Amino acid sequence: MDDDLCTRPATELAALVRDRQVSARELMDAHLDRIERLNPSLNAIVTLDAEGARAAADAADARLAAGEPVGPLHGLPVAHKDTHATGGMRTTWGSPLHADTVPAQDELVVARLKAAGAIRVGKTNVPEFAAGSHTFNTLFGATHNPYRHGLSAGGSSGGAAAALAAGLVPIAEGSDMGGSLRNPAAFCNVVGLRPTPGRVPTHPASIGWSQLSVQGPMGRTVADVALGLSALAGPDPRVPISLSDPGASFAAPLPTELTGLRVAWAPDLGGQVPVDPAITAVLEASLGVFTDLGATVEQDCPDLTGADEAFGVLRAWLFEASFGDLVRRHPDQVKETIRWNAARGAELTGADVGRAEVAHTALFERVVEFFERFDVLLAPTTQVLPFPVEVEYPTAVADVQFDDYLGWMRSCTLVSATGCPALSVPGGFTPDGLPVGLQVVAAPRADRRVLEVGHAFEQATGFGRRRPDLSGQSAFGPATR
Repeated sequence: MDDDLCTRPATELAALVRDRQVSARELMDAHLDRIERLNPSLNAIVTLDAEGARAAADAADARLAAGEPVGPLHGLPVAHKDTHATGGMRTTWGSPLHADTVPAQDELVVARLKAAGAIRVGKTNVPEFAAGSHTFNTLFGATHNPYRHGLSAGGSSGGAAAALAAGLVPIAEGSDMGGSLRNPAAFCNVVGLRPTPGRVPTHPASIGWSQLSVQGPMGRTVADVALGLSALAGPDPRVPISLSDPGASFAAPLPTELTGLRVAWAPDLGGQVPVDPAITAVLEASLGVFTDLGATVEQDCPDLTGADEAFGVLRAWLFEASFGDLVRRHPDQVKETIRWNAARGAELTGADVGRAEVAHTALFERVVEFFERFDVLLAPTTQVLPFPVEVEYPTAVADVQFDDYLGWMRSCTLVSATGCPALSVPGGFTPDGLPVGLQVVAAPRADRRVLEVGHAFEQATGFGRRRPDLSGQSAFGPATR
């Protein structure tokens, strides 16, 4: 029964707690027991406060018994990304420079989940300062993929994705600059949403006007992600780009039909990215689901000219602003890829940034025009399958060599540059049981649409219901139904 609770959707668990069929304490104990048994091999959760979580669960049950109003996530265990500040709980950013840092207060994304009734159990593993899409660091080591021990769980929200896939928590959150919500979701067969910039306000933020990095929800189902977004979205007067729409609307029921939907399929984003043929084969085998659901599908892609320049320059500029001083003070305690990206930022001129902003604006206008002809764009979430944890990052795919450590992430970074919401939903499995993610992209601010399309696909295929086998030593073999 405990393990059954731990693999149910968050939407079901929230209803069980609210209806007092399961207490928050029972739910918490089940998850803490599962964490104790499974996390040592996965290394998904790196800081745990079991005593505090149990006390908070007892308090949640007391509020419900007293008839007090409760939030939509009342009693649900949640683990926070270790780059998100948690008041009174260690937050390391995956860096030895912050091994003992304990923030005084929660940042906004953490505070909103708490206000919605979620109960924190701990922190999920990240790459150092969330740089890169493979979760490892010198403090805690690497996070393993629940579907195959020894393989990457993706990143930078890799600990969150692995924890969800393994049933350690029912809901989580992360952040995404170049794929950090989508990539690990694809690797771990869960769901991750990169919202429209401003949909989930980020505070505090040293560069509040930037739209490159966003925060967002993760879950085992699209409905769980929609529930999480309902708690995270909504305006904040301190955040200059925050959108005014309230979050509650995202929790409304999602459709299971797509009649009349106009779908564009871009298997390599218009020839822009090389993709492992095994990934393409899995996703193309699933495209018929969309026509079965009433949609029309044709191969097309927006003109992504300038996306690489916009993303590369603006990312480097942000890295210099965020990490430049740190790199100069502690060059031996910051990993090479961060030093490289900050150095690129330091070399930029005002003219470089200006050209990138011009390209960024032109890209946005072309994408908006594209979505006048199509409702959604479908593409592979990742260009590669999960790879060994010992590999820092892939250097090639489909016989194409990458110029730098961002090359294998371009299926996500090109989309990041557009400003569009993008959802990674389970898209199927390779013949030997490795998950593949389908990326669903819609027009800027059309976050509800990607959720609707992802949910309909998820319900029709059932790929997300295929959970990893975590029993005994066979926990790390091929996935089974």
